[in-house]
Amino acid sequence: MPYISASIIFQILASAYEPLKKLQQEGPSGRQKIMEWTRYATVALCIIQAFAVLMFLRQNGLVFVNWAGNPVWWVMAVAAMTASCVFLMWLGEQIDKYGIGNGVSLIITAGILTGMPGAIFWVIQNSPMKNWGWASSMFGLETGGDSALTWMGVIILGAAFVFVVAGAVLITVAQRRIPVQQAKHTRGRKVFGGQRSYLPLRVNHGGVMPIIFASSLMIIPSVALGQLGTAVGGSTGFFADAGRFLADAFGQGEYLYELCFILLIFFFSYFWTTVQFNPEEMSKQLRDHGSFIPGLRPGPRTAEYLETVLERITYVGAAFLAVIAVVPAVVSNAMQIPFYVTQFLGGTGLLICVSVGLDLVQRIEANLLMRNYAGFLGGDDGRGPKVRGPRSM
Repeated sequence: MPYISASIIFQILASAYEPLKKLQQEGPSGRQKIMEWTRYATVALCIIQAFAVLMFLRQNGLVFVNWAGNPVWWVMAVAAMTASCVFLMWLGEQIDKYGIGNGVSLIITAGILTGMPGAIFWVIQNSPMKNWGWASSMFGLETGGDSALTWMGVIILGAAFVFVVAGAVLITVAQRRIPVQQAKHTRGRKVFGGQRSYLPLRVNHGGVMPIIFASSLMIIPSVALGQLGTAVGGSTGFFADAGRFLADAFGQGEYLYELCFILLIFFFSYFWTTVQFNPEEMSKQLRDHGSFIPGLRPGPRTAEYLETVLERITYVGAAFLAVIAVVPAVVSNAMQIPFYVTQFLGGTGLLICVSVGLDLVQRIEANLLMRNYAGFLGGDDGRGPKVRGPRSM
């Protein structure tokens, strides 16, 4: 999480802060400098988050009492958590350098998928499947008794998982293709250009970033109002009743909490698209390369059209993200299922797994294609060609 937070911070600053934007445009040297600053920010954020996690553990009685008051233990615990975070960051960079790429995302995906066996075990343990002989012997379950899930509940969970994963894949790769015509150029007797292509605009341009931003902001009112509800306790009066009402309403899965969550997802979807995509700059690039959108004049008219299209597809992408983000909490409250089971029905974790899985498949296919191409042209040792011309007699 510290590495992701630092990367997001510098990605936003590179789009809004002009000196950092110029540094990024310098090429590999500028990006290397930004990556170095990202590592330093990761260490600083990790120290802060380590203190927060340790405070949470101490408040819940998960830390030995004699340790909690010892400054040496705090230093050792924070140093251990910071070192582990830095090690994972280094491991992800090694995967980027020597492996298939996208190393940090692969590590995060592996951490998310480790919870799937536990979710499957809970479903089997609390469904009629526990009475099957092979299931009870394999998982060591006690047969008989009522089950928390009926067969209809199991079917609904399975169908919802397939539907959400299919929808996540569809919306992740969905594009709005805008036709682009290249102008013709005559040089001597030859005519160049005139080709027709398209400009792909992703429907879900923000990816998982709007959900991450929205969930991070929703922690603040949820924690603050939870503390208010605890402080009010059994007091009576208007303010005490209002405090308890807000504390209950801003619990995860409640109506008011999910409504504010959806509004923040829409806001950050448009915000992230505005930061990452500039229609005016795109129209200037099309004009400079001698390209235009059929039926539209290059310049302000093209920028206005691109902005209109982007607003419409961003609305669709934000609506999909809102549904994906709300489904786990709603299903958990409606069917009384633990959240670690319903989290595979949507949310940030599922979108990360889907996007990383699609990217991994594309990278593997590109790598295999390059190897086959080199293998066709090169010999067994990769030096000489396999296909030779006719020998001279």
